[in-house]
Amino acid sequence: MPTEATSWQKEQVSRAYVHALAAQGGYTIGEWNVDKDGVDVTLRSRGLMVDIQLKCTQSPRITRDGYSFDLDIETYDKLRHPERSAPGHLALLIVPPDIGRWVTHQQESIALACHGYWASLQGMSPAGGKTTTVRIPRQQELTAKAMATMFDAARRMTLGGLRGLN
Repeated sequence: MPTEATSWQKEQVSRAYVHALAAQGGYTIGEWNVDKDGVDVTLRSRGLMVDIQLKCTQSPRITRDGYSFDLDIETYDKLRHPERSAPGHLALLIVPPDIGRWVTHQQESIALACHGYWASLQGMSPAGGKTTTVRIPRQQELTAKAMATMFDAARRMTLGGLRGLN
């Protein structure tokens, strides 16, 4: 029978997943001990930053073209705010229902049996209520290459802001 993981276990596997991808992509990672700004981790690359809120689920809500996740409005508003210095993203990690299957040990390797997806919330429209549904397309897999795409957006955001300073 599947065992429901605790929130701290979900948080830790999410962090491990992002750490592995960041290492593969050559990015440094900063973690926050207080989630005051709706950010769990910040990636850095050559002066650019990307903020990510991590969520993990054993029972994803599947849509026709991907997944949906109900995010609290306070976090959503912090990640979408137009005056951010780093673009805000939501990362959703999907893990097997049975926590015993999350990690596979082999002689040459250790494998995480999970998969991540991401959505950029920067500049999204305001939403009402206590939560809002964030749609995450299936093709937006969270990979080291996707992190490079996030940094491209950070670069465009920075360059746009610098043009306004002159």
